[in-house]
Amino acid sequence: MTDVLRRGRASLAFGFFVQGVAFALLVTRIPAIQDRYGVSDALLPVFLAAVPILAGVGSVVSERLVRRVRPSRLLRWSQPVVLLALLGVGAGDRVAVLAVALAVFGLAVGALDASMNMLGVSLQRAYGRSIMLGFHAAYSLGGILGASLAWVGAHWDLALWVSYLPVVVLLLPAALVGSRWYVDGERVGAEGEGEGASGNGAGGGVGFKVLLPLCLVMTFAYIGDSTVSNWSAKYLQDVLGSSEQLATVPYNVYMVTTLVGRAVGDFGVRRFGAVAVVRGGAVVAAGGFAVVASAPGAWVGMLGFTLLGFGLCVLVPQTFAAAGRLAAERDGRQGASDAAVARLNVFNYVGFLIGSPLVGALGDAWSYRGAMLVPMVLVLVTVVYARSFEAGPDRYGGGHERPRTADVGRGSNGL
Repeated sequence: MTDVLRRGRASLAFGFFVQGVAFALLVTRIPAIQDRYGVSDALLPVFLAAVPILAGVGSVVSERLVRRVRPSRLLRWSQPVVLLALLGVGAGDRVAVLAVALAVFGLAVGALDASMNMLGVSLQRAYGRSIMLGFHAAYSLGGILGASLAWVGAHWDLALWVSYLPVVVLLLPAALVGSRWYVDGERVGAEGEGEGASGNGAGGGVGFKVLLPLCLVMTFAYIGDSTVSNWSAKYLQDVLGSSEQLATVPYNVYMVTTLVGRAVGDFGVRRFGAVAVVRGGAVVAAGGFAVVASAPGAWVGMLGFTLLGFGLCVLVPQTFAAAGRLAAERDGRQGASDAAVARLNVFNYVGFLIGSPLVGALGDAWSYRGAMLVPMVLVLVTVVYARSFEAGPDRYGGGHERPRTADVGRGSNGL
């Protein structure tokens, strides 16, 4: 069982890594995509908004699919679709092709994000200690690689499909091979049972009202994250006067600091507890937005994005983890945990949907510097809801008791 869990943990981390590469390659080449397809500045926010809307639809559909299909199966087949859709974005030559490719990308990303975090929550429960930040660290590592490849493409003026094709050719088969070792938590002990085995059930044990504080934190965190991913390049180039090549760097810097923060974040949660880690992250992130808004030049602006990486990196993984804990306390069924993760994941895209057009609209109507103050205020609101992350006696991290050996042997789920 220990070997099964270790292989499951490694393969899931690779899945997060692949997703980080794909997403970074998309968002850091937005200016190039805009130029390739002749998308106007007025139409660009529509395309940027369509992806999170459709991803939210994909996450909602995933909540229903996992009642009959294991999350590992959903993840196994949604990841190749994301990679192929990315290639479609780079290979097309008409706006209609771009629209279809982004639509497929959005729907598949919703299913991918939901199923990845479902498996992460269930594995953390089986391990009996905080490991969720480690999966998101793998995502950040993938983002660093993807942003670096985007920099190479911009530096050498490569066509988008030339930048994307080698990545898809290498990662798609590797992801399919790695998916053989995905672990569905408590389902790992249900040999010979059907797709809905191990009491997956309807998974309706946790209502929206109970999850509301976590939904707000998720929304605010992704408003901040989407501000960096969608506007950092344009902000550095248009507001702070950098070159197009240098404009690809802030996202890379952000992902590096996100990686470092998440790599040590699990230790911080075990030592200080989730509440202290979440509060500290919110304060640091707010400081990062303040630096970005007041930066006199590109290099000071990148200092702000550095702080943003350290601050925002802990919020999302801990929000998923808290939802899993809450579902496990209120309803022991695996379906309750999966449903809570899928519902919470929708607010990932709500944050992107609000954040990207909000910053753009405020930037056009007011100033982009002033627009950066809005996510600063919202992320500070997270401090008010930090108590929602407090671990009870049956929660893990910060010295709380671990599950019984028998529970781990059964591959128990939830968090």
